[in-house]
Amino acid sequence: MSTLKSRRAVDTLAIGALGGIAGGCAEIGWIALYGAATGTPTDPVARGIVTSVIPALTTSSWAPSLGIAIHLGLAVALGVVLALALRLVARRTGAGHSEFTLVMLALAGVWAVNFFVALPQLNPEFVRLLPLSVTLLSKLLFGLSAAAVFRADRMRHARIRVQ
Repeated sequence: MSTLKSRRAVDTLAIGALGGIAGGCAEIGWIALYGAATGTPTDPVARGIVTSVIPALTTSSWAPSLGIAIHLGLAVALGVVLALALRLVARRTGAGHSEFTLVMLALAGVWAVNFFVALPQLNPEFVRLLPLSVTLLSKLLFGLSAAAVFRADRMRHARIRVQ
C-alpha cells in the first residue's frame, strides 16, 4: 500500500472514530435530557446496554458506567464503518456531498435492525425502557452529529486542495 493510500486509510479511520464519538455523545446527551425532562431514570438504559452485551456484569455497581463505555465503543465502531462506507460510495459514484442523506438513512436502518431484530432477541426489556420515538430520535441525532463531522472534514480537505 502506498504512503498516500495508507495515510488516507488512517485519516478515514480517525474521522470515523471522531464522528462516532460525536454521535455517541449526542445520543447520551439526548437520553439524559429526555430523562431529566420526563423524570425517566436513565440508569436502566446504561445498565441495559451491559445486559445486552455482557449479561454477567449487569448487577455490578459499575454497570451504568460500563454501559456508557460500551455505548461509546460501539459508537466509535459505527462511526468508522460509516466513514468507510462514505469513502467507498464517494469513490464509486463520485458523489462526495451526500454525507447527511447517506448517514441518516444508514442510522435509520441501524435503529430498525437494533429495535426490531437484534434487541428483541438479546434483551427484550431494553426495547421497552424508552418510547421508540425517543430511541429513533436518538439514533437520528447520532447521524446528524456524525454527518456534521464528516462534512466538516470533507470541507477542510477541499480548502486544503484549493490553497
